[in-house]
Amino acid sequence: MTPVRNPILPGCHPDPTICRVGADYYLVTSTFEYFPGLPVFHSRDLVHWVQIGHALDRPGQLDMQGIASSGGLYAPTLRYHDGVFWLVCTLVDQQDRARGGNFVLTATDPSGPWSDPVWLGEDGIDPSLFFDDDGRVWLHGTRLAREPEWHDQTEVWLRELDPATMRLTGPEHVLWRGAVLGAVWAEGPHLYRVGDTYYLLAAEGGTEFHHAVSVARSDSVTGPYVGNRANPVLTHRHLGRGTDVVGVGHADLVEAPDGSWWAVLLAMRTYGGYHYNLGRETFLVPVAWEDGWPVFAPGQGRVPEVVEVPATVAAGPVATPPPPPEAGVVPPGDLRWTGLRGPADFATPDGEGWRLRLRPETLADAGTPSFLGVRQQHRDVTVRAVLRFDPASPDEQAGLVVRQSEKDHVVLVVTGTSEDGGRRVRAVHRKGGVATVLGERALPDGPDGPEPVTLVLQVRGQDYGLLAASGDDPPAPLAVADGRTLDSVSAGGFLGLWLGVVATSNGAPSSSVATVERFEYEPSA
Repeated sequence: MTPVRNPILPGCHPDPTICRVGADYYLVTSTFEYFPGLPVFHSRDLVHWVQIGHALDRPGQLDMQGIASSGGLYAPTLRYHDGVFWLVCTLVDQQDRARGGNFVLTATDPSGPWSDPVWLGEDGIDPSLFFDDDGRVWLHGTRLAREPEWHDQTEVWLRELDPATMRLTGPEHVLWRGAVLGAVWAEGPHLYRVGDTYYLLAAEGGTEFHHAVSVARSDSVTGPYVGNRANPVLTHRHLGRGTDVVGVGHADLVEAPDGSWWAVLLAMRTYGGYHYNLGRETFLVPVAWEDGWPVFAPGQGRVPEVVEVPATVAAGPVATPPPPPEAGVVPPGDLRWTGLRGPADFATPDGEGWRLRLRPETLADAGTPSFLGVRQQHRDVTVRAVLRFDPASPDEQAGLVVRQSEKDHVVLVVTGTSEDGGRRVRAVHRKGGVATVLGERALPDGPDGPEPVTLVLQVRGQDYGLLAASGDDPPAPLAVADGRTLDSVSAGGFLGLWLGVVATSNGAPSSSVATVERFEYEPSA
């Protein structure tokens, strides 16, 4: 047995989907407005996961310009059939409902390249694919009920997909409207065939506190489906808001080579009150079968803190995961880096860091500002950036950022002054769209002019300490931001926090460049 501590993918990795191909497991999660999108992970044992690529990683695959935070790429499903990986997903624009829709990508190598999207012409969200033993392919997903009995009631629909033409064919079938009377957002559906029985797995209750996993079964793929009398088969909502893990739902099942079954699902870890700054993370739960039904976390009935994974879930040798980057450095090329809505053509790798060309766009714009970040994956972490930057005006800024959305983020930036042409370091918290300066001070020049600036983000629970120093001076505190105002409970949306770097000229034309010599992400022991 190998003990693995939940979550298996910490930080904002929601809506996990999984499949196994021989000895290899593959997993993909949602990414919303971040780019590259839809990260692909690989494992041999369900314990050690290594990112191997992104499904959306090049210009022209998808246009996400103008899509606001918590829009974008929702709830993918990953499946494998006859030598091809299939990935279906939804592009959501919450301001323009006519934009986007469900699409499918394919690849013969899960690390890429993946195809351009093929649009499927069906409304709703959370599409999934089921390849039946008779060769037929079925697309299913969630939409608002056509004849709702209550507000936000949804229904799971099913229709056959012709894999040769990528077109839907035949009649539509409505399979499910939720297990519980009055339950909202029955979503995230997945179909499986176990023996001669078809199983429909779905989440419901909304992807927050009341999230839950339910299951139904049928003798026919088109139904009718009968719900399990034990529904919901997994939830934490009955534990109250004081529990350590909340919002359990959106599961996907996988069978190991030894015949055991497992589920990956999302949940949130709360701390500092009812807040979950790390977002919706990916957890692992064992599954047993009793009386023809799946039992999640048998004997416990809740997501375990530690899961014992037997060696028999691996069908072959387990690959040794690569060592973590030296001294916490996140170098260019590390797959943890993401930008917003499009390729980072403003960034050029430079040794251990980046050269960032200042762009007029700011973090408050729903475009592609000069921003690169990584997910916050630990409650206590120190992020450090060494920055060479000589701003030409007070409009020009570059530095560290804690990002939730356009309306909610914190920056620690080096900027110019209008009085004497010198530099200042400034901490600003944008909350609900309103910017407040938390602190600022002058940065002295060295004997030969502007010196490198060390910017530090010291996160300890819900305290986001902001420190700065010029040259060889030790970083000194400038301000502390309250993390409880930055998570999605307070700010809204579906995302955890990203920690990264930003460079902007705040709407003005600029030819300036900021050099991030080094970016470190060091969790506290």
